[in-house]
Amino acid sequence: MSLYDDAVLVLKGYEDQDELRQTYLDHLAAHPDGMWKACHAGHVTASALVVDPEHGRVLLTLHRKLRMWLQMGGHCEPGDATLAAAALREATEESGIPGLTLLPGGPVRLDRHPIPAPCHWHFDVQYAALAPGGVAHAISDESLDLRWFAYDEVPEVADDSVVRLLEGTRARL
Repeated sequence: MSLYDDAVLVLKGYEDQDELRQTYLDHLAAHPDGMWKACHAGHVTASALVVDPEHGRVLLTLHRKLRMWLQMGGHCEPGDATLAAAALREATEESGIPGLTLLPGGPVRLDRHPIPAPCHWHFDVQYAALAPGGVAHAISDESLDLRWFAYDEVPEVADDSVVRLLEGTRARL
C-alpha cells in the first residue's frame, strides 16, 4: 500500500471534523501528488504532540522558520509507509527522544493552514505521541528551542491549533 493510499484510508476512517476531512479527501483526489512538498496546491503533512501525561506536560519546539511554539511535525518522505509512521518519525527527529509511541486511535485532529508561496496549504494530520519516562530531549536543526510546558501554560505560548490539539489529546488520555 502506498503512503497516498494509507492517507486516504486514515482520513476515511477519521470520525471527526467532517467538512475538513472531506476537504482533505477532495484535495488528494484532485492531486495524486498531494502527499509531497512539491505539490504547490498544498500537501499533506504529519505531526505529533509529544506528551508526558504522568507530569501533565507537553514538549513543544520553537520552530526555526516560523518562530512559533508548535508540536513536532513536517513533510512526508518517500520512506514513510504510513501517515502514523511519518508523524512518529518527525516527532522522534525533532524531539531527540527515542521510544516515543503514538497514542492509540489514529489522528487526534486535522488542521489546514496557509503557508508561504510557492505552496499554498499544509493539510496537517495531527497525532499525539507518548514520551517514555526519564529520557532527555535534544534540539534538532529545525528548532531554536525545545521545552516542556505544563498543560495550562500552552495557551500562553502556542496558537489555537496547538491548544485544540492538546485538548483533543487530553480528552483521549
